[in-house]
Amino acid sequence: MTAIPDSYDIAVIGGGNAALCAAITAAEAGARVLILETAPKPYRGGNSRHTRNFRCMHSGPLGPLVESYSEEEYFSDLMKVTGGKTDEHLARLAIRTSEDCLPWMEAHGVRFQPSLSGTLSLARTNAFFLGGGKGLVNAYYRTAEALGVEVLYEAAVTHLDLADDRIAQVTFTHAGEEKTVTPKSVVVASGGFQADTDWLARAWGPAARNFLIRGTPYNRGVVLSDLLDQGVEQVGDPTQCHAVAIDGRAPKFDGGIVTRLDCVPFSIVVNKEAQRFYDEGEDVWPKRYAIWGRLVAAQPDQVGYVIIDAKSLKLFMPSVFPPIEAATLPELAEKMGLPPDKLCATVDEFNAACGDPSGFHPTELDGVSTSGLTPPKTNWARPITEPPFYSYSLRTGVTFTYLGLKVDENAQCRIGDRPVTNLWAAGETMAGSILGQGYLAGFGMTIGTVFGRIAGKEAAAHAN
Repeated sequence: MTAIPDSYDIAVIGGGNAALCAAITAAEAGARVLILETAPKPYRGGNSRHTRNFRCMHSGPLGPLVESYSEEEYFSDLMKVTGGKTDEHLARLAIRTSEDCLPWMEAHGVRFQPSLSGTLSLARTNAFFLGGGKGLVNAYYRTAEALGVEVLYEAAVTHLDLADDRIAQVTFTHAGEEKTVTPKSVVVASGGFQADTDWLARAWGPAARNFLIRGTPYNRGVVLSDLLDQGVEQVGDPTQCHAVAIDGRAPKFDGGIVTRLDCVPFSIVVNKEAQRFYDEGEDVWPKRYAIWGRLVAAQPDQVGYVIIDAKSLKLFMPSVFPPIEAATLPELAEKMGLPPDKLCATVDEFNAACGDPSGFHPTELDGVSTSGLTPPKTNWARPITEPPFYSYSLRTGVTFTYLGLKVDENAQCRIGDRPVTNLWAAGETMAGSILGQGYLAGFGMTIGTVFGRIAGKEAAAHAN
């Protein structure tokens, strides 16, 4: 085992948005910072590589954001998707602080662009990164390195030695050797456990082996498990996660945001028996897209199928994979492996329940609904009649898990009623402190940015 010279004040574990915000903030406070990133350099950045926007409170126009988005409206949106399962104090802290984050992000190299149209028309609530998450990650790495932050890639942390109420030593593997470092402060920002499919299966049951992992294959929960085993306080339900319905042709790992399907509001969704199972038009997509992963997970073989017609094809951002196309519904059913008679019956029943489509409006709740249909479709309900017909297969795509490290408003971790004096957490590894269930588009980046900055500030203050 090789001991690294005792030259670092802070070790930041992880290399995504939260880790970088912590490292930059600590370095600006005068701390000597080491980032330990498990991934190779081309894959640095964790799930942040795949993000595209940041949800931000603002009292007036701010950067690319128009009009205003108040704390109360933001919190109300969060309550809708979480069903009230949130820590209100920490949630409001994240929301309030987000307004200060956007100019901070710009000052540290992040560039923004106008919001996209269609189902991602979020010009008032979400700021979109120019170059996406990869652009943000690269900007932060340039800033961190200019501040003297040292980065070790392919540095997999295996153990944090918890001695009484502090982390005494960090053990990791790098360049084929086991090494140790003894920083004054430690920030854990290494994500959830979603890439460990065995752990997912223990939580969810065998169905989890059919899930796809949207993000990095390196978030396996090694550090999270190590700390929980040593008694660091946990938060969250292991079955709760940010799970969305993605293209069933996506790879097992790292397919990213381009595999997401935004077409559900303009479709009907059926299972392998060609039966609908939920209201596709319940709410605008940024507020409801994250429920569909769990809905699909509950279906036979954890698979669903989107059915649309020609008039809906251009209303949403397409997946990286083209849809399956057919001139008739029976032909489409054959191509998708669905029972043709059952699919035709489901579509006929849906079409008969649709009313006047003249009020159809694709970017807002339009009240164009079905009548006498179970489950209903409460918005955007137009008959599926115009050939050619199209379909996408859907599978559950897990972004990150909510079982994590419980933190306080200073991002500090605890053992029982005592703080761990030199341990802070930020990002997905502590997001369960705020997200009990559900998800709101762009809120993960809010949590990571807010608590990354808090963790960096507190860790530097302790080290100094």
